[in-house]
Amino acid sequence: MIFHRILILLVASAVFSVGLLQAQTAQSRQVGDFVGSPTCRVCHPKIYERWSNTLMANVLVDVKEHPEAIVGDFDTPNPLVTFSKDDVAFTYGSKWKQRYFTKIGDDYFVYPAQWDVQNKVWRKYYVEPGADWWAEFYPADQMQRPTGPTCDGCHSTNYQIATKQVTEWNVGCEKCHGAGGDHAGAPARGNIVNPARLDSVRAADVCIQCHSQGQPIEKPINGVYYDWPVGYQPGDRLSDFWTLEHHRLGEESFTHFADGSAHKNRMQGNDFVTSVMYGKGVRCWSCHDVHGTDFDADLIKPASLVCLECHSEGAPAGPRGTIEEHTHHAVDSPGSECVACHMPKIAKTVADVNVRSHTFRFLSPSMSESYGVPNACTSCHSDQTNEWASEQLRGWQNFSPWRVAP
Repeated sequence: MIFHRILILLVASAVFSVGLLQAQTAQSRQVGDFVGSPTCRVCHPKIYERWSNTLMANVLVDVKEHPEAIVGDFDTPNPLVTFSKDDVAFTYGSKWKQRYFTKIGDDYFVYPAQWDVQNKVWRKYYVEPGADWWAEFYPADQMQRPTGPTCDGCHSTNYQIATKQVTEWNVGCEKCHGAGGDHAGAPARGNIVNPARLDSVRAADVCIQCHSQGQPIEKPINGVYYDWPVGYQPGDRLSDFWTLEHHRLGEESFTHFADGSAHKNRMQGNDFVTSVMYGKGVRCWSCHDVHGTDFDADLIKPASLVCLECHSEGAPAGPRGTIEEHTHHAVDSPGSECVACHMPKIAKTVADVNVRSHTFRFLSPSMSESYGVPNACTSCHSDQTNEWASEQLRGWQNFSPWRVAP
């Protein structure tokens, strides 16, 4: 009996040691040489050309090379804007908001004013205490919060924390495929990461590394607090480097509504891993092609056509009856768009501009009453109340009353 106990302890210790060694190796291992996206263009010109027009490829733009990238109104005086176009090194973003980076020494910093692209107004940019977890570890002065630790790990390819150098600013090919030096020298399937050939967890991790709110497993690193998974490379398990922000059901926080839905942008991953889609093996590129498409959000098709590939009338995972019977809206109306009910715009990106939820759950008016999370009905019918919406749902004979009210 004693021998058996000793044996069990030895085996458990060995398993723990192997797991620890694997985690340490994953963080400290040597990766191949990074060569930059232009090198990939030699063999993949069509993909490169598509990618070069995406938001991924242009999340940061050097305004010295492309002054037209600045979309904010610098001609009309505004008390928030204490800098000029000449002070800007990079623009960040262009779809929802645009922020402005300046270089001081060997670091970049974000000016405390951002341009709301949708509403065409200036708004304050500042991470308040009690918001993002890292804010308490940095000075209150916005111009003493460098982007290297707080931003650049996701807005660049191969950011080196020791030198503060990158292979390229922007989300380049190697951000998703890993270092490409070996592959460029001798192209083969075995010396480049193709997310489509990874298991479903590691595949989703490639996108979740940046499309999530979380914290590094190791912090600080050399006394510095990083808000991105330092050391992670495509093909790794992200959970060895990064943990998603915790949520306690029933509590609303900076990152989550009380029901657990994302409260803010850059949380597609937090939402997605809670979904039935993720559990069934659906992957990000089942809907998106980050190499670039003609559709919003780089969807492979218009939104509802993407959904109807699996959820069409008569399909096992499709609606009962026709689309119109399912949605109770005219077929060609916005209310019959799958995303209107299953991906409502509730995650804040700036001011009153929201992006879509990625839990794919239908959020009912009763959920708004119970948890304070915006619902799919009044998100569109913004002039109506939750009570009105619940009453409308009660009239839907094919809709379960248990989903209408608590």
